[in-house]
Amino acid sequence: MQSVTHTDPLPISSALHHGRILLIKPSSLGDIVHTLPVVSAIKAQWPGVHLTWVVKRRWAELVRRVDGVDRVWPVDDGAVNWVKQGWALRAERFDLAVDLQGLFRSGAVAWLSGVPLRIGFANGREGSPWFYTTRVPVPSLEMHAVDRYLLVAGAMGAPLQGSPQFRFNVLDEDRAIVRNILSEKGISVDQPWVAMNVSARWQTKRWPLSSFAAVLDRLHGEGRGPVVVIGSAEDRCDVEAMRAVTTTPFIDLAGAVPLGCLPALLSKAAAMLTNDSGPMHIAAAVGVPVVALFGPTSEVRTGPYGAGHRVLTSAVPCRPCFSRVCRHAPELECLRSLTPEEAAEAVRHLLTAHAISS
Repeated sequence: MQSVTHTDPLPISSALHHGRILLIKPSSLGDIVHTLPVVSAIKAQWPGVHLTWVVKRRWAELVRRVDGVDRVWPVDDGAVNWVKQGWALRAERFDLAVDLQGLFRSGAVAWLSGVPLRIGFANGREGSPWFYTTRVPVPSLEMHAVDRYLLVAGAMGAPLQGSPQFRFNVLDEDRAIVRNILSEKGISVDQPWVAMNVSARWQTKRWPLSSFAAVLDRLHGEGRGPVVVIGSAEDRCDVEAMRAVTTTPFIDLAGAVPLGCLPALLSKAAAMLTNDSGPMHIAAAVGVPVVALFGPTSEVRTGPYGAGHRVLTSAVPCRPCFSRVCRHAPELECLRSLTPEEAAEAVRHLLTAHAISS
């Protein structure tokens, strides 16, 4: 299987004005958000191109709101499903496959789809580069995922023009759903409110719930709010656990807002306090200032993208370890040493800036 490693534009770049591109980025939520500037760059370079995005079914509703995506191709979990979809994609006769996942399954889907030109990262994992005809080198691991993905767009012949663009098509029905949900909770989407996300996929990414509760108490005592706690239905147990350690009222939307409506919801927040999580990246993408709590992961690689955010970290020597299991003593010191006082102060700063700009 022949391939080349370079950053020069692909030879078909001039022929993509009305071509068909297969974009493979199945997960996770934050990584999907990081891919939006690649879609924007492709559409800016070739407005007539048809772009199909292969994504895990659980994230499909969000991708349907991405400006520039012509078709969403949902895939269910399981190796058999991936192989089936790879063969099914052959009938679409794509001109170019772009694999931003960089794993064996995503590279295999690109190859099984029969696309003649396949591009991905030279340092992709699990042997994925063997499936590519063009490998894009990554000069440093210490770069943000957004900038790393844009290296591929540049190699395709769609270099970044200006700043990266995160474009969601927020539907009128999404706004109506959000307005109704908040109205039922007694608040207006147009009044200043603080979003709070207390969950994360990794246990090691989670700031203590008692610390979130302490921030909630401080903001409520200062008359700053209301605070709207978001999350999926799977996060309800975390929200209930936080409720048990505070008497401060808050708006509980865990499991109440469809994933596709999250951009519409978070775009109305004045600020957000959050663990390193997918909703954090959605908030940053729609222009909401974020206070993010980072422990085992790297704010350089996956912090909230753009200006105006505050990332709180501690100087524990083992971070970032990128581990889902903490082996440090005391356990999770990187997060537990972050105090509610400094988090509350960071939120106050963002709220003051929001009030001045409003």
